[in-house]
Amino acid sequence: MAKDKANGILIHVILIVVAFVMIVPFLWMFLTAFKTIGEATSINPFVIFPSSWKLDSFLNVWKNYNFLVLYKNTLLMIFFRVVCAVLTATMAGYAFGRMNFPGKNIAFTLVMIQMMVPAQIFIIPQYVMVSKLGLLNTLFALVFPGVVTAFGTFLLKTSFQGLPKDMEEAAMVDGCNYGQRFLLVMAPLTRSAMVSLGIFTAVFAFKDLMWPMIVCSEASTTTLSAALAKMQGQFSSNYPELMAAALMACLPMIIIYVIFQKQFVEGIATSGGKL
Repeated sequence: MAKDKANGILIHVILIVVAFVMIVPFLWMFLTAFKTIGEATSINPFVIFPSSWKLDSFLNVWKNYNFLVLYKNTLLMIFFRVVCAVLTATMAGYAFGRMNFPGKNIAFTLVMIQMMVPAQIFIIPQYVMVSKLGLLNTLFALVFPGVVTAFGTFLLKTSFQGLPKDMEEAAMVDGCNYGQRFLLVMAPLTRSAMVSLGIFTAVFAFKDLMWPMIVCSEASTTTLSAALAKMQGQFSSNYPELMAAALMACLPMIIIYVIFQKQFVEGIATSGGKL
């Protein structure tokens, strides 16, 4: 009994230490946003809290950077990437998981190969395609890499394969064609997998840095992540303003998480992954 109690205390101590280590960067970002430049760059390790809580950094960032446009571009990119990824992955997953057609295994193998290749490999051909279409510095350019997803296809294929055949056979007896069986019977049963894919797509779209910096060089079409990267100077940086901008950039995802907290947890549990 005493041994179990000691093990429980040890586990709780370890979890508290790990949680503290994970939250320290966020606390540092929050506190630095309210400091002056002198306090933020001070070598004194005991300067943790700002001498006075000022909003100058937030006001300067809001004034110098059009955050409303950045919010709009980022949220639109996330929305269309999620919609396109869920639609294409659901249809492809159903085709690979429930239908039989010539070349099915070869086609799915090609999809799986994409998951083994680093995403950076595709940047050059994708950029050439967008450039040839004359769509640089547009919303389409931001959405383009997320139109299809190999991971989503694999996830939905696995989900469709796990469904019982009896329901689809009953729909066939009732006279439903492939489209009706997909839309009315099978697709609603894979809602949890769709939510998982939507969560992963939204988070990775929000964190995407390299692609927006490449295809959207204009301030009116760039995203939050790319704008933050451009705020850091080569020789010096205004850390209070940089941290204030980072805090403001986090707001959309924090709000989305608060609203869809239950779906986030269910999505992670369903996919067996982490964000």
